[in-house]
Amino acid sequence: MAVQAYLGALFLTGALLGMAGTGAAAKDTGITSGLPVPRYVSLKSDHVNVRVGPTKDQDVSWIYTRAGLPVEITAEFENWRRVRDSEGAEGWVYHSLLSGRRTAVVTMKQKDDLAALYDRPDPGSAVAARLQAGVVAQVKRCSGGWCRILGKGFDGWIEQQRLWGVYADEVLN
Repeated sequence: MAVQAYLGALFLTGALLGMAGTGAAAKDTGITSGLPVPRYVSLKSDHVNVRVGPTKDQDVSWIYTRAGLPVEITAEFENWRRVRDSEGAEGWVYHSLLSGRRTAVVTMKQKDDLAALYDRPDPGSAVAARLQAGVVAQVKRCSGGWCRILGKGFDGWIEQQRLWGVYADEVLN
């Protein structure tokens, strides 16, 4: 019981330190990695355990089964990263199960709407495809409110606001 209380206090202290200033406007540096927090990454594996706390002794809340899914790191504690997904679910993942490769999920106001994917970063250019909400794509670059994304059977430009996995007006090269 004393060990659990100690781990709980340690977890809380680490989580609070790691989450300080998690707003996207003012990114802090992760205590362990030295990288910005928050930041987007993707899942490296198609089997990723998400835990209640940052140790292997903590219960598994759920399992991600899709490699490449984008998640946002909101805190760090030693080799663990607290992540949030596009649906707002949060939990702790071991760092080696995460990749710096940028991906994003297509989002729409209405689930049945389709997002236009253009040949160029211009709404007047030809529509290369129409993507459903929930489609996961690799992000190649973003600038000026547009991102070039690609996936199985598509490659083109989409309005940055249609993606979860990149920050508003974030520039990626």
